[in-house]
Amino acid sequence: MGVDIRLTDRQLPVSPVFVDFLRQHLAGGDFKDAKWHDQLSEELSTDQRDVIKQAAENAKLVIESPQGQEQVKRAYELLVALMTGDTDKIRDIQFRFHFINIIGVPRHGGSYLTKELFRSLGYDPEKVPNVIAHDGFPEASPFRFEPGVNSWISSLQTMAEYLTMVELFFGNDKPHTGKVIVPKKLLKGSYAGGFFHRVLGESVEHILTVRHPVSSCISTYEKSGGLPEDGKFKVRGNIEEWVRRDLEYTGSSAADIAKMDYFDAYLRYWEQYHYYVATTGLSANRNIQIVPYNQERMMATSQGFQHRFASGLEPEAFKVFDKRDRHPDWFDMAAPVIRRVTEVWERVGLEFPEEEVMAAW
Repeated sequence: MGVDIRLTDRQLPVSPVFVDFLRQHLAGGDFKDAKWHDQLSEELSTDQRDVIKQAAENAKLVIESPQGQEQVKRAYELLVALMTGDTDKIRDIQFRFHFINIIGVPRHGGSYLTKELFRSLGYDPEKVPNVIAHDGFPEASPFRFEPGVNSWISSLQTMAEYLTMVELFFGNDKPHTGKVIVPKKLLKGSYAGGFFHRVLGESVEHILTVRHPVSSCISTYEKSGGLPEDGKFKVRGNIEEWVRRDLEYTGSSAADIAKMDYFDAYLRYWEQYHYYVATTGLSANRNIQIVPYNQERMMATSQGFQHRFASGLEPEAFKVFDKRDRHPDWFDMAAPVIRRVTEVWERVGLEFPEEEVMAAW
């Protein structure tokens, strides 16, 4: 008996972000004015909202172009390959490209390292679009199944679209030791470590950035407009939404989260994230570099990029600000959590740099 299963673009529509990328690519010229690499900006981004608003208009422009149709078809071809385990089609990409992923909780220095890696390869970061460089795409998250959403399928589809964009954006680049280097800030990699490890190739490199939870929590609430007056957790931006989502995934109700002190909620998120790093398959790849958040280590890592790819550049300054005189009670709460994360990482062969993290930059 044969079964014919048909899915159309009505059930699996292309992502607005992918359509926006194709629109800009088809227009010719350089991408420009990308802001993802701005280490010091405390503004909440509205880029995603703008892309969604323009999706219908962008889709019309793309579909009216033969090249646009070709790239949409390519993305669906790769989606079918991922869904059915057609490893040959994916292996062609793995043979051609070498992925270097910067993984870590937001506000852990990942944007700086991603920018420096692009600089070392000769890119102007302002001409590298957000979807290529930054961490919103492809999608990976705690599992969701609700009307119109199966997050596993979302991960497969956005990965197929991302790989299509990689072929377009990096396809003519100069190889290094036989492969084209593809940098990516991939904080979502921790939620599906095995998926990214297997799809992007066994030789994929991971750079894990780690920072003290008190310092990163302060940086998070500063980006969202300050610590709420009542000290309770609130969702005002993407990072806080990810905190809420991850806590609900492990059993906290919306009412529970609304009653939590801000740091209590953030600390639980920080701890869970680092457990995912150790338990979802990233550690199967031993080509992992762990970089603690401080000026010396961040700039030394950039220097390593510049030497490796013979850029002739020096690292740009990595800005650090001392936040250690704030919230002394938070440091007491964080200490046992850091110890637990260290122990879990040790069990899978990862060395959490506890001493450097406790410096709390």
